[in-house]
Amino acid sequence: MCLSRIFSTCWVLLLVQLLCSQAVPISIDKTKVKEPEAKAEEPPASVDTGLHYDRYLREVIDFLEKDQHFREKLHNTDMEDIKQGKLAKELDFVSHHVRTKLDELKRQEVNRLRTLIKAKQDLEGGNDIAVDHQALLKQFEYLNHMNPHTFEVDDLDRLIKSATKDLENYDKERHEEFKRYEMMKEHDRREHLKTLDDEQRKKEEEHYEEMRKKHADHPKVNHPGSQNQLKEVWEEADGLDPEDFDPKTFFNLHDTNGDGFFDEQELEALFTKELEKIYDPTNEEDDMVEMEEERLRMREHVMNEVDSNKDRLVSLDEFLIATKKKEFLEPDSWETLEQNQAYTDEEMREFEEHLAQQEQDLNLKSVDLQKQREELERQQEQLNAQKMELQQAVEHMEKLKSQKFLCVSVALLTLHFAQEGQQQQVPQAVPQNAEDTPQEHKEQNPDLAQHGAPQTHQDLPPGHQDAAQGQHNLP
Repeated sequence: MCLSRIFSTCWVLLLVQLLCSQAVPISIDKTKVKEPEAKAEEPPASVDTGLHYDRYLREVIDFLEKDQHFREKLHNTDMEDIKQGKLAKELDFVSHHVRTKLDELKRQEVNRLRTLIKAKQDLEGGNDIAVDHQALLKQFEYLNHMNPHTFEVDDLDRLIKSATKDLENYDKERHEEFKRYEMMKEHDRREHLKTLDDEQRKKEEEHYEEMRKKHADHPKVNHPGSQNQLKEVWEEADGLDPEDFDPKTFFNLHDTNGDGFFDEQELEALFTKELEKIYDPTNEEDDMVEMEEERLRMREHVMNEVDSNKDRLVSLDEFLIATKKKEFLEPDSWETLEQNQAYTDEEMREFEEHLAQQEQDLNLKSVDLQKQREELERQQEQLNAQKMELQQAVEHMEKLKSQKFLCVSVALLTLHFAQEGQQQQVPQAVPQNAEDTPQEHKEQNPDLAQHGAPQTHQDLPPGHQDAAQGQHNLP
């Protein structure tokens, strides 16, 4: 593959080699070397590098490779020139389409980082605090945060240097992570023993020692990368006669992507037979996390011994030179993980002290949170009491309001009925014959004398209309 040849001169671009490699199980039987058949290339499965900007890195490299000028310059540039930033300057000569796509990739990455910053702030309860994204983006050294819109020479230079540094520290960080895993496992075992009585504790300790001895009882493990180890793969996995072992043929057999290099995944595949001697996923005593750590230790050891230019790739020349060394022909014995405890007693003591301090801090925080909870509950009770008093006051006011309204209504009704009663008083009787009405009657009723008698019964007060109607109907 052209990609791996291009990136063989620098640390960071080895990343593409890791991503584009396809490790094939070494248990496949190969009886002879065959020329690779021409076939349509399929996109290789991606392997995550572990870098938090892995996707951004792979996409940038992928688009840069599509530019012929940049690909040619990369192929002819050595590692020191790349580290000094000479390769990054070639970005000015790539096609407009590639530059436009790189601009888009950078904008997407900046937006992703801003989203992560905002999400972290939300989790920490800082929703009301304004976020200074520019200040926070400074921690991401692999891009120029001052220019979030376009991908420039400085961005490529930063990306190369950051990936180089991060890959160099990868094994160191992995060792520390595994050490913490082993110490936590031992800590949990000790804590479990504290919960048991004397008899149960004794049985548990005996079982633990039995599992340790059982795990250590395995066939001899060959030194990784030695002639004996490779011959075993040649015989058992490849099905070939160990007497016919040929380093160059072996290299071609296990260079699974045919690019002329052993990458880290291809090397790790060579150690499967050795690991099967020590670990079995069906056994209680075998820890698969430890198996993967053992595999990585073997790969790291071979890289340190064989990879002379430290590009994290083993070329055919490097491999053939290594097969002529004494370490290849007469290697020392290989000490497995059970023979090399990942931590010291002092580190274990400090680790447990740290855990105890963390537990104490959590307990204090728990007590503080409990007090805060009790205070909140007390305040809630006060609020509920105040709410109850307010409701009672509102109900009392509504009751008084209703009573006042009732009194006013009664008073108005009383006044209304009083007025009706006055209107319903019957006037003095009117003579049946109007002509016989004496003059004194008019004098006694000045209103009648002044205004005249009502003309119709409709002018009579209420209650007297029916009587008037009855008189009117008399014969």
